[in-house]
Amino acid sequence: MSFLSNRNNLIGIASLCAGTFVFSLQDAIIKSISGEHAVTLAIVLRTLVSFPVLLVMVHFEGGVKSLWSPHWRLLILRGLILLVAYTSYFMALPALPLAEAIALFFMVPLLVTVMSGPLLGEHVSLGAWAAVGIGLIGVFVILQPGSALFEPAALLSLISAITYGFSMILARKHGSDVPSTVMAFYQNLVYLVGASGFAFTVSLLNIQPPSHPSLNFLFRAWDLPSLNDTVLMGTCGVIAAFGMTLLTHAYRKGQANIVTPFEYIGMVWACIWGFAFFSEVPRATTFIGMGLIALAGILALRAGAEATAKP
Repeated sequence: MSFLSNRNNLIGIASLCAGTFVFSLQDAIIKSISGEHAVTLAIVLRTLVSFPVLLVMVHFEGGVKSLWSPHWRLLILRGLILLVAYTSYFMALPALPLAEAIALFFMVPLLVTVMSGPLLGEHVSLGAWAAVGIGLIGVFVILQPGSALFEPAALLSLISAITYGFSMILARKHGSDVPSTVMAFYQNLVYLVGASGFAFTVSLLNIQPPSHPSLNFLFRAWDLPSLNDTVLMGTCGVIAAFGMTLLTHAYRKGQANIVTPFEYIGMVWACIWGFAFFSEVPRATTFIGMGLIALAGILALRAGAEATAKP
């Protein structure tokens, strides 16, 4: 495959695979605490832990002075989009099995492949469009219409996929001007302000948590977590610092419609962690759908390789 001789694509693929693995651990942690604590508390604790790690990474990549970016408005906008993406995704976790919660989210590589045409000017071939169609069929096979598809929490995963995919397109389009660690730092800053501000507003207005587990996770009042839960949520901060940087770096370096199919590896990790930590056994239809999505990824990868090989 000639496209693999492109060093930037190789770096992007490796960064994406590493970032996907790192974030799969966070999914399991967030799901484990979702029945007792508020999602905003988890986000704030993880951002507080992330800041020192990110500052060290910023120092080694470009120096702390690089935080004063002329693109700060774009970075804040991207942070807000990602705050919506991650919050909506986290909200789906208490209501759905881990593998099903991530199924709709894995429309992201397909969405990025499609958006890379009009937004990045990258060629999207008929083969890539066919891959998108097969991937969508795989998603619906996993969700099984009539079950998770009509669970409101499934729509949260869809919202997360759309907003996350758009944020990655922004990283690809403007990433050459901003170091990945600076992007991650601004994301973290927006997460801290946004999540704490939302929690303060909920407390001020005395909004009572609704009965649905996803909405309960969002509106639940903050409490004092146990040492174990504090460590778990704090660990998410380290995961977020490295994971955000790896994924941002992946889309800065690699061509979007080449590196994105490798996000599907996260489907495997979701099944593994769901079984290991929550005794969730994926259904046969889940494996069939994963096979279709894997096929879609391979087709999209080949389509991207053929497109880059053409003069």
